[in-house]
Amino acid sequence: MSINTLIPVLWQGLLETLAMTVASTVFAYILGIPLALLLYSTAPGGLTPKPALNRILNIITNILRSVPFLILLIWIMPFTRFIVGTTIGTPAAIVPLVVSAAPYVARMVESSLLEVDGGLIEAACSMGADTKSILFKVVLPEALPSLIVGGSIAVTTILGYSTMAGFVGGGGLGAIANNYGLFRYDYFTMFVTVVLIVILVQIIQAAGSKLAIKIDKR
Repeated sequence: MSINTLIPVLWQGLLETLAMTVASTVFAYILGIPLALLLYSTAPGGLTPKPALNRILNIITNILRSVPFLILLIWIMPFTRFIVGTTIGTPAAIVPLVVSAAPYVARMVESSLLEVDGGLIEAACSMGADTKSILFKVVLPEALPSLIVGGSIAVTTILGYSTMAGFVGGGGLGAIANNYGLFRYDYFTMFVTVVLIVILVQIIQAAGSKLAIKIDKR
């Protein structure tokens, strides 16, 4: 493929990849943060211990995290078709990306919450703060730097998943690498696609690290 033809194709693929990554990350956090708060609060020794509920949530989270993304993508195709009306293209790829990323995000957020100093929580409890106030006014603000670092890791993971989705009709840079690089033995296109993905990952990681350092006042 000539460079003049390749540039618009790569630009379109880049936009599709960014759209998949951003949308999937947003929805994954919408689902993942409440799940993480439940896992954190209901754990033994948590703010509101509920062992039975915590075990159920842990089992569900672990099962979803254990399924490889490509298998999950194919497995939930009927659900994807029900949600967006198709199993091909960028919108269809977002559904399995969210299902796969949400439990991963939940574990990342839960890990960040567990890093918060227990003394701060005890102090808030002694002052009569309720569970909601402790979570949203103490735990989450204190965990923010760690949450940002975890967020950059989650975004790059979802970006990697989005490229895999391209191999089964999901669009984006993964589809370009598959359709033009692999099937047509166009190794230059494959190389450029990989370089773009690496650059995106480096930008996201660097931005997340710098933002976390800037926000961390400890």
